[in-house]
Amino acid sequence: MEDLVVVGAGPYGLSVAAHAAAHGLRPRTFGRSMESWHAMPSGMFLKSEPWASHLSDPAGAYGLDAYAASRGVRAEHGVPLPADLFAAYGDWFARQAVPALDERLISSVAPAAGGFELRTEDGEKLRARTVALAVGVLPFLEIPGPLRGLPRRYVTHSSHHGGLDGFAGRDVTVVGAGQAALETAALLVERGAAVRIVARADRLRWNTLPAPLDRDRLPSLRAPHTGLGRGWRNKLYADAPGIFRRLPAGTRQRIFGSALGPAGAWWLRERFAAVGDVRLRQRIASAEVAGDGRLRLDVTGPEGTTVLETDHVIAATGFVPSLDRAGVLSPALRGALRRVGPGGAPAVGALFESSWPGLFLAGLLTAPSYGPSMRFVLGAEYTAGRLVKGVRQRLRSGAGGGAAGRPRTGGKAPVPA
Repeated sequence: MEDLVVVGAGPYGLSVAAHAAAHGLRPRTFGRSMESWHAMPSGMFLKSEPWASHLSDPAGAYGLDAYAASRGVRAEHGVPLPADLFAAYGDWFARQAVPALDERLISSVAPAAGGFELRTEDGEKLRARTVALAVGVLPFLEIPGPLRGLPRRYVTHSSHHGGLDGFAGRDVTVVGAGQAALETAALLVERGAAVRIVARADRLRWNTLPAPLDRDRLPSLRAPHTGLGRGWRNKLYADAPGIFRRLPAGTRQRIFGSALGPAGAWWLRERFAAVGDVRLRQRIASAEVAGDGRLRLDVTGPEGTTVLETDHVIAATGFVPSLDRAGVLSPALRGALRRVGPGGAPAVGALFESSWPGLFLAGLLTAPSYGPSMRFVLGAEYTAGRLVKGVRQRLRSGAGGGAAGRPRTGGKAPVPA
């Protein structure tokens, strides 16, 4: 039986595995290294600053700056880095810090005597005393209700696209007003598509050019730099997720739903000017495939409903951290976990352990408990060391749901968020 299996090989999974290996746990890590990052269209850039985009190892030896230096690339404040370079950095990090990465996917995690039974995509079964679930964002993608169920030929999510060249000469409607929507729209125009934006927002919001890191004392005190932008509120989100977790549940829910809302990066604004059709305060009320093979959309707004036809809709509408979408967990395990918030995210304890002893969570699923930083690479630094500390404590105290396959309620069971 394995002591720890890490499910997922993105920034959080690789960081957890690196910390676990450094503590002698010999984790088995499953997943395709940086898969969602490799799948991004060419020409995309990181929105976060390079110094806020490190994966985490205990010694801090394998940061993005170290990799960039080895490639002769600038990783400097105020200089956006290509997403494909970040994906290559993650692969390099895995080679340096993560032993025995197995690129098979895990298809199921279920309770078993003394821990968990996992099944790989090709059918192999294995047992583990503890599991760290770090499956990234792709299982949680959100598509507006009227577009769900339509064939992928007509409707996709922005995360589905590793390339956009196939849309040249076609009419594409992009839904959303965040970075993914605005950058996807700009890239589509640059590839020869006719593009429009449809968004519920009343205006487009743009991040400002970052202030220099080396500033006078007074501006630094008024608006300190953080990995999530300037300001004291962002500093709380970035530097103190543990304090965020102790806020009243209603306050956490309100902040999670409103903090760091949709906005475009400062460096994208000039390129986005080529997108001429931007329809704000609009939403898609219904959608159907018309007789000519195009999509017919009913779009409602303050002035009523209009009809438009388009060849394809790309929903850049984010991700919802709901347990119901964590299909890798068996129904019995999902149903037993304590939940928080209206979206049904799992409750997470002080060391990232769920309410089922031995099951640890990382990344987006923990954002309703730990705050906005868990939606970004930045949160991997806070998560990895604490999660592995929790794993070590659980291994010392005894892990898993026991022979009956039910979570223990006594001893050192985690305190829910």
